Amino acid sequence: MIIRDAQNKDIPQLLELLSEVLEIHAKIKPDYFVSGHTKYSEAELEAILKAEDLKVYVADEDGRVLGYAFCMLQETLHKPFVVSFKYMYIDDLCVDSACRGKGIGKKLFAHVCKEANALGCRDITLNVWEGNDSARAFYESLGMKVQKTTMEITL
Repeated sequence: MIIRDAQNKDIPQLLELLSEVLEIHAKIKPDYFVSGHTKYSEAELEAILKAEDLKVYVADEDGRVLGYAFCMLQETLHKPFVVSFKYMYIDDLCVDSACRGKGIGKKLFAHVCKEANALGCRDITLNVWEGNDSARAFYESLGMKVQKTTMEITL
């Protein structure tokens, strides 16, 4: 297995994995996520793969995409009260449900760390939906910790 930049040929497999993630989120938060969809369309994925500030890495085994990491290069606000630095935001990380528990997610995360470091990033951040306990445990096992909490009230 290798970790590499995603290519247009990967889009059908990326869409399948994006569907898996959406279904997990739709079960956790059905008042927000709509089952039967994906986060991105084929056209949006094509644009993402061309964008300079967006990075998509895939775990590839003999042409089969076993997982992915969608990442965004970002910078903190340039304000006198905020330390300025560049960071990598992991927008989405998924391993095919049939391949979980084999270290693929850890290899994807390690690759993101290596790439972020090479790009001069100070931090890596991501969001985990409340109720996605397995994802939270996975990220904590990699050394990540809570940075902030987003709260809501339904009216």
